[in-house]
Amino acid sequence: MNISVTANGKAYRFTLLDNPTAKDFYARLPLKLTLKAYANTEKIAMLEPKLTKAQAPKGTSAKRGDITYYAPWGNLALFYRDFGYADGLIPLGTLSNETSNEMSKAMSDEFVELLSGKDLEVVFDKLP
Repeated sequence: MNISVTANGKAYRFTLLDNPTAKDFYARLPLKLTLKAYANTEKIAMLEPKLTKAQAPKGTSAKRGDITYYAPWGNLALFYRDFGYADGLIPLGTLSNETSNEMSKAMSDEFVELLSGKDLEVVFDKLP
């Protein structure tokens, strides 16, 4: 499942995983959210109602460019820095690198720069 995350007028491609939580998120798209800074590592937004936790792992770690769901709080999280293991963190997907490595790195760096700044309004949408 591929999605776009549009921020500041530019779309970034993400690939979602094939798990029930990611599918639940995908089914809600399009979705407009304001991402707020958290822990100098990620941007988060609350989701209502909460996503399913069916078949979810006990927890996971996150890398820069990952989209996750933190089940205990019910929030979506986009990471702009690597983060260690956390109970309740469910992986949803990651910034896609279907283009050349050089272009992918540049897009990743650009998106991460956007995330590391002030609160950010984004639109999540499905891609064919």
